[in-house]
Amino acid sequence: MEALPAPRRASDADGPAIRDLVAAAYGPYAELIGRTPIPMLTDYAKAVRTHDVWVVEDGPQIVGVLELEARMDHLWIENVAVDPRWQGRGIGRRLLAHAEDEARRLGLTEMRLLTNERYLANIAMYTRYGYRETHREPHLGTDLVYFSRRL
Repeated sequence: MEALPAPRRASDADGPAIRDLVAAAYGPYAELIGRTPIPMLTDYAKAVRTHDVWVVEDGPQIVGVLELEARMDHLWIENVAVDPRWQGRGIGRRLLAHAEDEARRLGLTEMRLLTNERYLANIAMYTRYGYRETHREPHLGTDLVYFSRRL
């Protein structure tokens, strides 16, 4: 991993930069799934106020984002995205490790997330990081693939 600062909590001012990062990260998937990816539909100004959103920066630039939601029995990873120019440098893994730390801090022993069945690299990555597929759910012509990881 490169020497980047630890994730910091996002602020209201980060909303536009988070939106742009998510658009860059997920934009290429639109053609693959035939629609706008779910994370690109999110209002990040609102998400920063209602969820636990973290960012990783390189200087003034946000290069990674993590959106979490604590639920009764698990920590839900709503989104983890890395600027395409920074992918492959360990930022996604750093964000997932931060999510694990947050789950433990909250006394939760399970993390959950979903991805699209056509995001094969994401499925392989989550599997490599110890997540297991729990089920699939049809959604607008493709399946959403749900994952869980016990801590």
